[in-house]
Amino acid sequence: MNDQAITCSLHYFLNTLKDEEIKPLVQHALELAEGNLHAITEIFNKDNYPIPYGFNLEEDVNVNAPELFSDSYILNYLHLSVQIALQNYSLSLSQSVRKDVYSYFNECITQLTELLRETKELLLSKGLYQRSPYLPIPEHNDFVKKQSFMTGYFGERRPLLGLEISNLYANFQRNALGVATMIGFSQVASRKDVRQFLIRGKDIAQKHCEIFGSILREDNLDVPSTWDTEVTDSTTYTYSDKLMMYYSTTLIALSVGYYGASMSMSPRRDIGIMYGRLSQEILKYAEDGANIMIKHGWMEEPPRALDRDELAKKNKD
Repeated sequence: MNDQAITCSLHYFLNTLKDEEIKPLVQHALELAEGNLHAITEIFNKDNYPIPYGFNLEEDVNVNAPELFSDSYILNYLHLSVQIALQNYSLSLSQSVRKDVYSYFNECITQLTELLRETKELLLSKGLYQRSPYLPIPEHNDFVKKQSFMTGYFGERRPLLGLEISNLYANFQRNALGVATMIGFSQVASRKDVRQFLIRGKDIAQKHCEIFGSILREDNLDVPSTWDTEVTDSTTYTYSDKLMMYYSTTLIALSVGYYGASMSMSPRRDIGIMYGRLSQEILKYAEDGANIMIKHGWMEEPPRALDRDELAKKNKD
C-alpha cells in the first residue's frame, strides 16, 4: 500500500517538475516502487494471499493537476521518504525468516542506499541540504559525576548531548515537511471533515516545530528552515481524500515511533517528558483520523489473529 501511494505521488511529481536534474531521481524512485509492487504481488500470489486494494492512478490522483508543491519540496520529500523507507526495510529484514521475503527486503535496501546517495548529492550541489549543528571535538574522555546530568526542570540545564541535538533537529525537519504537506493537502481536499483534520495536523506540526526549535535555541544552536512557502496556491483536485488521509495517518504513526526512540536516547528528563506529552497529542489526533477513514470506508483491515471466542460461538450455534 505504501508503494501504491508513493507511485501515485511520483507520477504526479513527474508531470509538474521543471528541474531537469531532479526528474531522473524521481523517475528512478518510481521504477523502484513499481518494481516493488511486482515483487510483492508475486510473493502474495504464491500463497494465494489477497492483494490490498490500496490506491491507483485512476481513482486517487490527477496527474494533470497544476503544480501544488515546488521542485525543492519534491527533492526534500524524496530525500526524507528514502530515509524512512530504509529504516522500515531494515526492521523488516531483521524480522524476515522466509528466504524470498528476506531477499526482497535485502534488495530494497541495496537499491535505496544508492538512491539516497544520489539524492543527498543533488541536495548538496543545489545548496538545499540542511546540515545538523557541528559539535566541538572533546579534548578527553569524561564520566558523569552528578545526578543533575539527568534533570532539566528547575535551575540551570546542562547543554544538549549530540544524540539529543540530532533527534531534535531531525524531528523538526520531519514536522516542517509535514506542515508543508498538510497545507497543500488541505487546499485540495474535497470533504469538510478531511480538510479540518488536515488543517489541525498542520497546526500540531507547527507547534511541535516551535517546541523543538526553542530547545535548540536555548543552546544557541541553528534551527532548520521550514518549507511552508514551497506550496503553491493551487486548489485544483490533485489527490483523493482517501490517499491524503492515508498519508497523514502514516506520518502520525512514524512520528510516534521517532518520538519514542528520541525519548529513549534523551537522559535529560524534561526532554523525555516533552516527547511523551507530544506523543499523547498525536495519538489522539491519529485516533480521530482513523475514525474519519472508517466513516468513509477507506481503512483496509490488516491481517489479524483468529478470534477463537467468535469461532467457538459459531460452532455452538
